[in-house]
Amino acid sequence: MSGAVIDGKAFAAGLRARVADFAATFEQAAGRKAGLAVVLVGDDPASQVYVASKAKQTALCGMASFEHRLPEDTAQDALLALIDRLNGDPAVDGILVQLPLPRHLDEQAVVARISPAKDVDGLTPISTGRLALGLPGLVPCTPLGSLMLLKDRLGDLSGLDAVVIGRSILVGKPMAQLLLAENCTVTVAHSRTKNLPDAVRRADIVVAAVGRPEMVRGDWIKPGATVIDVGINRLPPEEGQAKGRLVGDVAYAEALEVARAVTPVPGGVGPMTIAVLLRNAVVAAHRNAGVALADGAL
Repeated sequence: MSGAVIDGKAFAAGLRARVADFAATFEQAAGRKAGLAVVLVGDDPASQVYVASKAKQTALCGMASFEHRLPEDTAQDALLALIDRLNGDPAVDGILVQLPLPRHLDEQAVVARISPAKDVDGLTPISTGRLALGLPGLVPCTPLGSLMLLKDRLGDLSGLDAVVIGRSILVGKPMAQLLLAENCTVTVAHSRTKNLPDAVRRADIVVAAVGRPEMVRGDWIKPGATVIDVGINRLPPEEGQAKGRLVGDVAYAEALEVARAVTPVPGGVGPMTIAVLLRNAVVAAHRNAGVALADGAL
C-alpha cells in the first residue's frame, strides 16, 4: 500500500481564511480589531524570522499586530512589567513571548505572568490545568493543529489507540490530553520507554515529537496507521550543498509505504502552528470582549 500525504499547508490556508472572516465580524461587533502582541527578547535569527512571519500573518487576517523587540540584556523585572502592561491593555487580546528566552531570564516565571485570558500559546499553569481538567481554555498551537489534521483525516477518533512520542510541555503532554478528550486510548512514550518500536506498532495514531531525525522507521508503524510528524530537523549538508535538508522525526518515505496517511516535513504540521496561533487570538478576542463565537466554528 501507499499512504496519502496530509497537506498541512492547504489546511492551514483554509483555517487562516476562516480566522480572517471571524476577525472581520469581530471588528464590526466590538468596534476594534482583535489584537495580538508578540514579545521578542534578543536577536536570535530564527526567532526574528518567526516573529516577522507571525506579524505578517496577523495583519493579513485583519488583526492588529503589536511587536515588542527588546535587547538581549533586558532585565527580568522589565520584561515582567511589559507583560503586566499588555495584560491590562484592552487593545491586546493575545500575548505571545517568543521562546527560548536568553538564559538570564526565568522562562517559567515569564510565561506564568501572562493572563490566561490572553495566553494564546496555552502554556501558563492555569491554561495547562484547564486542559487537564477538560475545561474551556486556550490550547498550545502545535498540538491543537495536529488534532485538527487528525480529525479532518479520520473523523471520529473515539476508541483509537494513539501513541505520542515525546513528553514536552509544548507538544507531548498537551497532545496526549487532547487525544484523551477525543476518547482515544493514549500511550505517552519517551526516551526511557522500553521496546519503543513495539509500542508504536500497536497504534492507530502516531504523533512523533522528539527532535531526533528520522528516528521512527517504517517497520515501526502499524499498517493503516495515521502519522503526525511534529519534528523538524536539519541534516548535515551533503557534498556540494550549502545546507542540509529538513526532515522530521519519522522516516517519511518508509512510513508512506505502510501508513494510511503521513504529514510531510516541511509542509505538514509546521504551517498549522501559526494558523492556530491566529485562531487562538481571534477566539481570545471574542471571549475578552464578550462577543459570542459559535461553538466549534474554529
